[in-house]
Amino acid sequence: MQALLEKLNIRESNSGASSGMDEWVEDSSAKELISYNPTTNEPIAAIQQAGVEAYEKVTAKAEQSFYSWREVPAPQRGDIVRDLGNALRELKEPLADLVSLEMGKIRRESVGEVQEMIDMCDFAVGLSRQLYGKTMQSERPGHRMYEQWLPLGVVGVITAFNFPVSVWSWNAAIALVCGDPVLWKPSSSTPLVAIAVQHICNRVMADHDRSGIFNLVIGSGRDVGERILHDSRIPLVSFTGSTAIGRHVSESVARRFGRTILELGGNNAIVVAEDADLNLAVRAILFAAVGTAGQRCTSTRRIIMHRSIGDELEQRLVNAYAQVRLGDPLDDKSLMGPLVSGSAVDEMFVALDQAVAQGGDIISGGMKMPDIGPNFVQPTIIKMPSQTEIVKQETFAPLLYLMEYDTIEEAMEIHNDVPQGLSSAIFTDSMRTMETFLSCRGSDCGIANVNIGTSGAEIGGAFGGEKETGGGREAGSDAWKTYMRRQTNTINWSKELPLAQGIHFGD
Repeated sequence: MQALLEKLNIRESNSGASSGMDEWVEDSSAKELISYNPTTNEPIAAIQQAGVEAYEKVTAKAEQSFYSWREVPAPQRGDIVRDLGNALRELKEPLADLVSLEMGKIRRESVGEVQEMIDMCDFAVGLSRQLYGKTMQSERPGHRMYEQWLPLGVVGVITAFNFPVSVWSWNAAIALVCGDPVLWKPSSSTPLVAIAVQHICNRVMADHDRSGIFNLVIGSGRDVGERILHDSRIPLVSFTGSTAIGRHVSESVARRFGRTILELGGNNAIVVAEDADLNLAVRAILFAAVGTAGQRCTSTRRIIMHRSIGDELEQRLVNAYAQVRLGDPLDDKSLMGPLVSGSAVDEMFVALDQAVAQGGDIISGGMKMPDIGPNFVQPTIIKMPSQTEIVKQETFAPLLYLMEYDTIEEAMEIHNDVPQGLSSAIFTDSMRTMETFLSCRGSDCGIANVNIGTSGAEIGGAFGGEKETGGGREAGSDAWKTYMRRQTNTINWSKELPLAQGIHFGD
């Protein structure tokens, strides 16, 4: 472990605030934060959190850097993002190992997460030459009207533990090419991966004679998070986390007329139609429900299956779950690692008890696995008589609820009858059923898939959801527009001064 930390330039009691190579900020009021390995609950390392003093220094540097960074042509801003992607390529393996060590997802998923950062950088480099505006037709002769997109300012990025590096990259890579410095507050459960990424960013900034465009502040929600929410120097806050905290983020930032990108809860369902390819469906359900130990916002939590194939699908899933190997996430033979903490384990079993009390029948799993480690649990399947209250709640754990339906209309009613609206999927070979699912009468989610699962979104599409998922969009498509300010321009190149709407004022 020590060799891994040294390879990523992490030292014991590393400062948790930085805006450049030689700008790791010491804070006289710093509190210690210990990072724990969820596989064993043993401490990995301790860091100094950012307090008020460190936060002010780093945020002031980010604000100052904006005024010069916005002047850099966007394709040149893309050059630094390209170099970040190349630096991540060099350290892909050790960074992935650290993600598995500190967060607990299996190594193959961690490698995929770092690859997603690299892909995001590649995407943003291309985007740096495509920040297009529109030309509109003016109703006034001798006038030209168009819109342009301009840098917005410092972007605050508050990320969750489950994707401790890739979600930052969704924001950072796009914000940088849009001309915005980034101020990152990572989860207190995964500070070391954030420090490792900041060291990489610092090296890239130094190569370009820059500082203050990638910034890190590790600290508690009270000391750092609240300051970001109320800081008028930060016009946009991107938050990934629970719906409850997201509501507070939204209200706090809106009060000062700031913008938010909210990526909140997901309670994702897969509809399995009577004509579905069950071989495909079972594999997709297994990965989406068990991957990351059910700790993805896009994890599948509900299966809405046609009554005619319900018994067969149920048995296939039970057989598939029996083959899931639990163990050390750094062991390539493991298919599922631990939950992130003991409190996450407790929340899973509170939900499990409620599901049973509401008529659920545990047909697979349902046990803690202390012989493997303190935070290991069996992935669990529960057959539910209907969509009860517990099924409408998101539990960040490998719980999968099975329910049956008779008509596609009934399936869609069950599917949409939850507060969240992130990801969804249907398995069917019927074009009519597929198009119903994708129509305005179908899935009400931000993501709707056919014959693939709910997780594993590609960066080319805008990622996000509706309802209590928050409505934010990150990564691909035109999500970049949120990180910029739109300006409508009208140029009068004539020698007249006509007014719009044909208005005449005087002679």
